Amino acid sequence: MTGINLDSPIATVLGGSKKDTSKAKALQERLGMRTVGDLLWHFPRRYLPTGEPTNVETLVEGQMLTVVADVLSSRIAPYQDRRTQRTAYRVEAVIKTDGPALRLTTFAKSKHVADWQAERLVPGAKGVFTGKVNKFNNNWQLAHPQMIMLTDEPGDARTESALAMAEGLKSLFPIYSVTGPVETWDIQRVISFALTVVDEIPEVLPEPVRAEHRLVDVHTALRWIHSPDDQAQLGAARKRFRFEEALITQLVLARRRAVHRALGTVPRAGGGGLLQAFDASLPFTLTQGQQEIGEVLEEELAGTHPMNRLLQGEVGSGKTLVALRAMLRVVDSGGQAVLLAPTEVLAQQHHRSITAMLGPLAEGGLLGGSEHATVVDVLTGSMTKGQRREVLLRMASGESGLVIGTHALLEEHVSFADLGLVVVDEQHRFGVEQRAALVDKAEKPPHVLVMTATPIPRTVAMTVFGDLEVSTLRELPAGRAPIQTNVVALKDHPAWISRVWERVREEVAKGHQAYVVCPRISGNDEEEGQVDQFDVDSEGAEIQATPEGQLAAVEELAPQLAAGPLAGLRVEVLHGRMAPEDKDRVMRAFAAGSIDVLVSTTVIEVGVDVANATAMVLMEADRFGVSQLHQLRGRVGRGGLPGLCLLVSHCDLGTPARERLDAVAATTDGFELSEIDLEQRHEGDVLGAGQSGFRSSLRHLRVVRDAKVIVAARDAAERMLADDPTLADAPHLAVEVDELDRASQSDFMERS
Repeated sequence: MTGINLDSPIATVLGGSKKDTSKAKALQERLGMRTVGDLLWHFPRRYLPTGEPTNVETLVEGQMLTVVADVLSSRIAPYQDRRTQRTAYRVEAVIKTDGPALRLTTFAKSKHVADWQAERLVPGAKGVFTGKVNKFNNNWQLAHPQMIMLTDEPGDARTESALAMAEGLKSLFPIYSVTGPVETWDIQRVISFALTVVDEIPEVLPEPVRAEHRLVDVHTALRWIHSPDDQAQLGAARKRFRFEEALITQLVLARRRAVHRALGTVPRAGGGGLLQAFDASLPFTLTQGQQEIGEVLEEELAGTHPMNRLLQGEVGSGKTLVALRAMLRVVDSGGQAVLLAPTEVLAQQHHRSITAMLGPLAEGGLLGGSEHATVVDVLTGSMTKGQRREVLLRMASGESGLVIGTHALLEEHVSFADLGLVVVDEQHRFGVEQRAALVDKAEKPPHVLVMTATPIPRTVAMTVFGDLEVSTLRELPAGRAPIQTNVVALKDHPAWISRVWERVREEVAKGHQAYVVCPRISGNDEEEGQVDQFDVDSEGAEIQATPEGQLAAVEELAPQLAAGPLAGLRVEVLHGRMAPEDKDRVMRAFAAGSIDVLVSTTVIEVGVDVANATAMVLMEADRFGVSQLHQLRGRVGRGGLPGLCLLVSHCDLGTPARERLDAVAATTDGFELSEIDLEQRHEGDVLGAGQSGFRSSLRHLRVVRDAKVIVAARDAAERMLADDPTLADAPHLAVEVDELDRASQSDFMERS
């Protein structure tokens, strides 16, 4: 027994030298690795086959690159060291990947060391090389290269870590995320040592589960994930850890579903005539999807257990109408319903549109109001004290049947007489704890309906929203027109920008309106809103998606357009730094047709519904993600008029950013785009931290790739809890489930 366990400090397996202490500090401060367990669960991010040169298709300056390569040539070049005025030596070599050749240079103070380096890099030798890629004299090179030679070296004069790595090298070379003075082979060496000295590694998965799903034990999985002999071992290790993560996640979600199902609530079965009167006033027929989901909601609202449902649907699919009908059903039963929106712009937009749809039914207590009418109120943070006091009194007395608001609804002094339904719009903008703060304002657990216009693949819904039942609206109501989307590639065709503004003028000449969206408010600002600023290449390096220089900014572009290509048109601006009353004034004017072109940030991304708007120009479109582009595009073509969306970008053909734009231009199917988005980017980036009950990044699972694993884990979790609700027969698994549940709740509180 060594006394070393998973909770032991990382220094216990690193050694006590100054260099080891420096590495331990770097691992703790930069990678958050403090214990031996953290180290063992720091898995390689990829593996290099050592039998052949690495396939390198593209190179980008500044990226960190690790490759297996053959040495093509090497030479020693003497030079005069300016500091010492002595002769020093450069050893210059050219290495060949299965792609571009790379130059690398090492430096030596003596001829002896230079000769040794040159012998290591003899033509025909093979090695693993790592360094930062840059260009010098039009040649690609690896700056400050580190290397492990896979062929014999003169006298085997390698560092201890390099020698250990080379001697134990398998056909797959593990590449780890590294930092500071720590190299990938340092991590591999320390992990190999740790696996031999750790006393006990708890087995989380019970033996029957491992047998049913053909999973290796944790010791074997750890050895194979860090040092696989072949792809079969690596595949088996990955399979085990992916299933383990999926099972723990699904157990947390299944427990939450069970707890929620056990709660009691007030049935909301209607009884008044508000919903019936509203349905009779509609000038159109509900789509089949709206009718079917409406029936499901009515049934659940009438139940004795609280509804907990996610409603997702395409931009413009009519989710708000479905939610409004559920809210009216609750008001009919004597209760109150609240709609929580992420921004004041969206809250005011909802208030205007819902009031307009209801007509006299929104004039409760007013002369001329319908006999079935209710009061529709709005509560935002920018309202005066007097305005807020009146609304708060109506909410507390029960006079307000429908309340629409922002985060102001979450404040402690806000109360309701009988809160029966909470609707959360664009729910990914809110943490679960924020939703809970509103739910807690009801005497008995209210029904909850959360909505998103960002289409969510089934496996994401199962993994991230697994404590919710999911309904999906796929069809679009009549009157939605097609939207033509084109990429405007200014890198290759700079003159095309003139045609962009010509198209805007043409739309305005037809009597229509246009949006121009910029990533920034002014030249010195960061982007406003949730904007993707970088793509990530296969090495994990950040690649700037747009050229250096100023990005389009609202306050700079708007006057340029008004004085130049859009001269004579009514151009206005809208962004998040404006006073709430100014934002509301601009949106009302745009909706009324008093503004021809609205130059805005992404504050118009959701909820803005102006039927006469037919054109959208997205400046620096590569700064936005696929789902965000789809959301923004959905602001046009809403009034039966064909829409036009122009994606203006300086990015190069063949880059991930350009592929993203081409994907958006190729289809208007949001569900297809959501799959593409997940394939291109990490789940945490796509979903955002706020909408998940778990850490924003899944460690081993990928919800598209591992769909079958997630389905199997969900089934296993439900069967395990049915047989053993407390997981008493799987104590180590129970600990992991409790830990994830606590961590996720903590994450919510930090974000609320």
